[in-house]
Amino acid sequence: MDRTKIDLWVGIFVALGVAALLGLAMKVGNLTSGKIGETYSVTAAFENVGSLKPHAPVKSAGVAVGRVDSIVFDSKTYEAVVTIKIDKRYSFPKDTFANIYTAGLLGEQYIGLEAGGDEDVLKNNDKIAKTQDAVVLEKMISQFLFSKASETDKDAKQSAPASEPEVKPAAAKSTELGDAPF
Repeated sequence: MDRTKIDLWVGIFVALGVAALLGLAMKVGNLTSGKIGETYSVTAAFENVGSLKPHAPVKSAGVAVGRVDSIVFDSKTYEAVVTIKIDKRYSFPKDTFANIYTAGLLGEQYIGLEAGGDEDVLKNNDKIAKTQDAVVLEKMISQFLFSKASETDKDAKQSAPASEPEVKPAAAKSTELGDAPF
């Protein structure tokens, strides 16, 4: 084989490798999964959305029922307002809970919907009132370390004497019979 044929085959394999990596990146980024048909929009306000991103899945009972459409900051309430697009095939009661979960220990974040018991269902442009913020791992670790540090401070204060005992001058020892030598 001459040099040009080898270069051609190397180029083909490199192009296939790049295409495979691009496909894998899109699959991991949820850009290709589950096209949703007609949708209706609802909003939910969270104090902390963690690393939730637009196009993140919205799941109920482990089934993808929608996608996060947008995340904006409301400067009046100082909350993140998340717009969710839910497939029209699925209806949820008005008292549905919207929770932000993490897939695995360090996986992507998604919104989990837990249906309530209300007979009225969410409609287009309704707001989900009951939400639970994302669990931020760094915040949990710092709270754990802070509580351990405060426990250590308490233990050190309890084991140390509150004040130095008063030292009395030594009295003259009696050597008479019947008196204690101390």
